[in-house]
Amino acid sequence: MAREAGRRGGLDEQAVLLAAGLADLAVSTLGSALGAVRGLLRRSDAAELAEQAEHDLMARGRLVVDRYAAVPPAHLEILARHALARAAADDV
Repeated sequence: MAREAGRRGGLDEQAVLLAAGLADLAVSTLGSALGAVRGLLRRSDAAELAEQAEHDLMARGRLVVDRYAAVPPAHLEILARHALARAAADDV
């Protein structure tokens, strides 16, 4: 019984430590991100940098849309095209 009570306390303690670690990670990540933003705002070419970032994001967006939105041709359509190409090659 003493072992289970110690184990429960250990699990509770582990949960608290895990939550505290995650909170510290979030705060330090947010601090780093804010520092990076401050550094970008101090740059003299911030407008150019923002425009370049916008173009890069739009290009990435186009790639994603092309990758996932494009419908591949139907399998039977591909087979029919191959059959027509073979028939045309045999006729020549």
